[in-house]
Amino acid sequence: MIKRYKRFLCDVELENGGIVTAHVANSGSMMGLKEPGLTVWLSPANNPKRKLQYSWELVEIDNGLVGINTSLPNGIVAESISASKIPSLTGYDTLRREVKYGENSRIDILLSDSDKPDCYVEVKNVTLKREEDFAEFPDAVTSRGTKHLKELGNMVKDGHRAVMFYLIQRQDCKGFALAHDIDPAYAEAFTVARKMGVEILCYDCHITTHKIELGTAQPLID
Repeated sequence: MIKRYKRFLCDVELENGGIVTAHVANSGSMMGLKEPGLTVWLSPANNPKRKLQYSWELVEIDNGLVGINTSLPNGIVAESISASKIPSLTGYDTLRREVKYGENSRIDILLSDSDKPDCYVEVKNVTLKREEDFAEFPDAVTSRGTKHLKELGNMVKDGHRAVMFYLIQRQDCKGFALAHDIDPAYAEAFTVARKMGVEILCYDCHITTHKIELGTAQPLID
């Protein structure tokens, strides 16, 4: 890693000494994961006409690999639900992604079955870990995330099931907590949503340079 800049760009020195600019599919602060000198892993673009021929996927830290690509978690969770790897989200006939709902929003995953209420699943990518052994979210102020919590609460009010799913794209944490100091408004909305009946699920990931898979459930630390 040489530097990350303009949120969605980073310059990286390759093993052969060449320098490339890669796309960063992550709008967060990426606290602790973007320092110059860190070893990172890029993926080549399939489209030869794409302006940036590489995308930043992983960063190597002392305790292993961290996945920074926020476009992956929805697929990882959807694939895991379909494979019955998440016990509390099994038993639905239909899984749809990016379905319009609420006030001009799209739910990441909508689970449907004729014998039970629809289940709205919002997925958040988690990469932050500070002094403790637990992961935290968010790593930057997220008004969009606060809106999603309110939308999920409204779904519960309307008689549906709603789940906020935090996918920790790292494997060195022993729990999950909210970063109250980073975004107090999000933390407040989280508390309200839980009281309304929004369910919270937290899982980590098994990560290699070849694949990222759902790991184990992690406890919520209040």
